[in-house]
Amino acid sequence: MPSLLFRAISPAGASAKLSIFIFHRVLPVADPLLPFEPSAEEFAWMARLIAGNFHVLSLGEAVRRRQAGTLPAAAAVITFDDGYADNFEVAWPILAAHGLPATFFIATAFLDGGRMWNDEVIEAFRKVSPGELDLRQFDLGSHALSDTASRIRGYEAVLGKLKYFEHHQRAAVAREIGRQAAVPEHSELMMSRGQLRKLRAAGAEIGAHTHTHPILEGLPDEQAFAEIAAGKLEVEAILGETVSVFAYPNGVPGRDCSARHGKMVEKLGFSAAVSTQPRFANSQADRFHLPRFTPWDRTPGRFAARCLLQLWNSRA
Repeated sequence: MPSLLFRAISPAGASAKLSIFIFHRVLPVADPLLPFEPSAEEFAWMARLIAGNFHVLSLGEAVRRRQAGTLPAAAAVITFDDGYADNFEVAWPILAAHGLPATFFIATAFLDGGRMWNDEVIEAFRKVSPGELDLRQFDLGSHALSDTASRIRGYEAVLGKLKYFEHHQRAAVAREIGRQAAVPEHSELMMSRGQLRKLRAAGAEIGAHTHTHPILEGLPDEQAFAEIAAGKLEVEAILGETVSVFAYPNGVPGRDCSARHGKMVEKLGFSAAVSTQPRFANSQADRFHLPRFTPWDRTPGRFAARCLLQLWNSRA
């Protein structure tokens, strides 16, 4: 049962607040090059804290109960984006041990040995020898690499700019950067179709996240619609069942997605969609643009305090 303090700030019923957490990866052990991705040890206490302070639902159930005005006190949803293999191998056993449901959004183009463009760049910065990594041919600057901190600064600068390249160009540039750093084309980073089926069979909710993870606002409307539809259809073909929830790639409202895309999602038969607006959903939140919160904090006390603060700030 959620703690008294969390229940008091987020009471049950029509005035309930819905806290939706975003994760991407849970690493078997901490990786200095990925300081914002929790390790299994860190995620275990996060799961324990969430289980002790929230009533956790799948997104589909939360949406249904929100519409009916029957959300429990301190309602929450745990979500994972993209479809990393460690979601199945590391995160899910921890969630299951705490009896926590979760919703996993899958970008289908990268299943079975693929690698997303951002991971291509990160692995290039991991593998390249110390010295100067010159990416000026791509208009991505030149980066002096000497230690882990300089590699993180370098890939963050490149990702921030490359993110908004035309999405086919983005993928091609990322692959060329990886090739120059001798990053193998095949990867075990993402789930296989078999793992995805096992995850669903174990009780996880599966949602769609487009096919190739483009920034939808950067596409013509017909291409954006096709991307959303293709991701939905492929997940449904893999699982043999209807998929009803969706996550916008990158997901910043007004910059990466808009009301137009919400209408596309609704037309395709989804019941809800989530963005990355850093809020907790109150009763007025659009069900096709539900906000989510990324829990960056790496100590239990700060993590709990941030959750409380976010709920307090969205109490009206």
